Amino acid sequence: MNRKSLKRLFKYRNPYDLEKTNDLFYRAMKENVIHHYQQCDEYQEILKNANFDPKSINSYADLVKIPFIPTLYFKRHKLFSMPFKKMAIKATSSGTTSNVKSRVGMSYSDLWYGFKMIYRLFKYHKLWSFKRVNYFIFGYEPSKHTNVVIMKSAYGFSHVAPAKKRYYAIKFDKEIKEYKVDLERMKKGLIKAAKERYPIRTIGFPAYTYFLLKEMQEEGIKLNMPKGSLVTIGGGWKQFYTEKVDKQAFYKLVEEVLGIKEKNIVEFFGAVEHPVVFPDCEFHHLHVPIYSRVIIRNPENFEAVPNGEIGLINLLSPLNSATPLSSVMTDDLGILHDKCGCGLKSPWLEIIGRVGIKDITTCAQGADEILNK
Repeated sequence: MNRKSLKRLFKYRNPYDLEKTNDLFYRAMKENVIHHYQQCDEYQEILKNANFDPKSINSYADLVKIPFIPTLYFKRHKLFSMPFKKMAIKATSSGTTSNVKSRVGMSYSDLWYGFKMIYRLFKYHKLWSFKRVNYFIFGYEPSKHTNVVIMKSAYGFSHVAPAKKRYYAIKFDKEIKEYKVDLERMKKGLIKAAKERYPIRTIGFPAYTYFLLKEMQEEGIKLNMPKGSLVTIGGGWKQFYTEKVDKQAFYKLVEEVLGIKEKNIVEFFGAVEHPVVFPDCEFHHLHVPIYSRVIIRNPENFEAVPNGEIGLINLLSPLNSATPLSSVMTDDLGILHDKCGCGLKSPWLEIIGRVGIKDITTCAQGADEILNK
């Protein structure tokens, strides 16, 4: 596979200089789409059905023409560009039911470039540390019983600073042979960690983080975590979306219960169908890094809308060579904003909320019928 432009893109030092990397990005996208077109018959059929030739990508402006695939498609079909057994990693989304989980894979080179991306982004946001920390992971304990990507990414995050100990909110119960939420253990661990000299770092589902902190608040528990502690959240509210709270209310709760100020709370955006992470800035804005581009589309005709207007979030990245994730349409509504007080010129993504994927028809419409035939 030709990854010349991708290699140069991932060597670029400034992870938020979109303007100077637009040319590299479109060339890397062209390489990626051609690769998947040649290696995945199903993807080739989708592009042919949309009358799209990947060789027609000849400028940055052409990226908007790449047929996007809805995330729902990956939840219903296996779409791979290399043999499953040769993949370095296989993962699923953390769907609420077993039959609606996206399945993706990554090659060893994908992992290498992914690490380079994480290195530069985390260096920019000053997240790397040599000091040992206690990790509180509001997600799955690693085991052979699940392949969800949030488990793998959370475990990977626990190497950004050396781990003294890892606490998990969702542990596998050998007696009932299924995962079980254990927030009581997390509470006892936080109380213990507050008495130690090691900082804490949390990562994982914001819903479970909120539920535990709310319970501790109601019990009158107020802690003062060691200097250097961070609360990091990612993964979305999932089935608890209706219970999602305002960000400022969440930040206030964290400071009241854990003694961790808002400036030490970091939010991440990502998806199993989009292997690029978006850490937020000091104003909690999710700036688009050079490894990704975001197109906001009108839900009625899927035309791209100007920055500042609401629409469906279309994510683009050339990173993955094992799964055709070049252009993916989410079922989230969002807005791209141009200005931010942090000084970054990269636009930032505001996520408004989720819409019903059943209402979305896409340029991949009819792909199910093609594959069935």
